[in-house]
Amino acid sequence: MTASMTGARPTSGRSGPTTTGPIRSVSVVSTGTTQIHPQQPFGSRIPMYAWILGSRHWTPPRPVNAYVIEHRDGLILFDTGQDRASVIDPGYFPGGVTGFLYERLARFQIGPQDTLTAKLAAVGHGASDVRLAILSHLHEDHIGGIPYLPEAEFIVADAEWQAMEQPRPELRGFLRQHIDLPGVRFRRIGFTPTDDPALAPFTAAHDVMGDGSLVLLPTPGHTPGSMTLLVRRPDKAPLLLVGDLTYEAELLDAGRIPGVGEKAGLRKASAMVRQLKERYPDLAILPAHDPGAAERLRRANDGGRRAMIRDRLGPGRH
Repeated sequence: MTASMTGARPTSGRSGPTTTGPIRSVSVVSTGTTQIHPQQPFGSRIPMYAWILGSRHWTPPRPVNAYVIEHRDGLILFDTGQDRASVIDPGYFPGGVTGFLYERLARFQIGPQDTLTAKLAAVGHGASDVRLAILSHLHEDHIGGIPYLPEAEFIVADAEWQAMEQPRPELRGFLRQHIDLPGVRFRRIGFTPTDDPALAPFTAAHDVMGDGSLVLLPTPGHTPGSMTLLVRRPDKAPLLLVGDLTYEAELLDAGRIPGVGEKAGLRKASAMVRQLKERYPDLAILPAHDPGAAERLRRANDGGRRAMIRDRLGPGRH
């Protein structure tokens, strides 16, 4: 493993991306499905370990999404899903009480056709095509593709990396043995102050490609270094890839926070995202485990195409 700490590039100050349209396409793949206790997506007043150990109820299967972004400078992923090794390798998780907690937290269904490499191939990409992989945070169902992306550099918030380096990371959801791998290149980022009014109420950001099209925003709460990606496109609706800040866009709109994470941080980050959405009425919120995310992304993409057709044909000719 090699890791470096960089400051964020200053955001451009523009309200949208350059007119050259650096984002060619955004799609979603799912590396299998997961079932979790209802308290995780919907929240609970019960202490977390109490419902992890005591709940007998599981949600219907939810996707384990990774987002595929074709940028003019290369292929980029936002999150990398769950590793199939987690369901076929008995030694993937820690043993003892820690391993039992992982068993109680989530159930995964991942077939051979659900691996990240298989899903990338299905949309016309090889694993070696991936230039950058942005990790919203370092939990198991977001870092599963690390071993399979040989040419990628992985972007992670420095606060998240520091959290992983604290003692006993496995009890806080960080399986370091599957993250801090030999030869893997990590770019640990900070966030630079920005006065871009289009990002308010956020006052710090990281411009991933230096062109304003992909802007990372700090949204700690689920984990100390969780972050969200704003995708700005001149001809289509903007997208907000939020990781596990919420498990359904409708829950975020309703002000409900998940049951895993630091509650005050989740409330603050969720409120900031709702304020951002006021600036972008057509903003598509895309969580990692939202059953409606794929359809929401399809509508955001198709809406842009319909608008382009209207512009070309003129009024009354579509």
